Amino acid sequence: MIHICQGYSLADARLASMFRDRKTLFVDLLGWEVPVIDGQFEIDRYDGADALYLIAADDDGHHMGSMRLLPTEAGHLLADLFPDLCACEIPRGPHVMEITRLCLPQRLGSAGRQWVRNRLISAMVDHALGRGVTLLSGVVTAPYREQVLAMGWRAAALGPPIVRDSAALGAFRLHIDAETPARLAANGIYSPGMIVPAAQAA
Repeated sequence: MIHICQGYSLADARLASMFRDRKTLFVDLLGWEVPVIDGQFEIDRYDGADALYLIAADDDGHHMGSMRLLPTEAGHLLADLFPDLCACEIPRGPHVMEITRLCLPQRLGSAGRQWVRNRLISAMVDHALGRGVTLLSGVVTAPYREQVLAMGWRAAALGPPIVRDSAALGAFRLHIDAETPARLAANGIYSPGMIVPAAQAA
């Protein structure tokens, strides 16, 4: 089941373990030059009250995988850091959210990461449909963008890949509508009912 948290507190074990895993993946393994707090938490300027966190946690509340959704009417990664990846107007608005920081720990193995990823995607789609979000954007490596675009969405690249710091990156947009769950389910990605009810989420 997927927990949805608005904003964060390190007193929450789910969020604290998420930030630790983000540090392990993005800083220790991938070598990103991003802020690390207290030597253990990867927390950047986009983490805050406006960020939405989708977290897969085990029965003890330990992080198994997560993603962050950012509103696009204020600052977000595509507009602030990667505008050159868009050959068109950068998607913005109350109906648009940006997918960032998909974190799938290496310890899960390939099959485990895919299992958690699919549940996070399912929860993200259901959350978007419930909140009137009709478009999701994001920036990933160019090879992974091809995987994302092939999942079954009504989707498109926002521009050609561009090499940044020796990695080819690409931006994308995903359209969300009533047909999205069935389109993703046809490829074995979407499952309904992944979100923990609000009364149990705290």
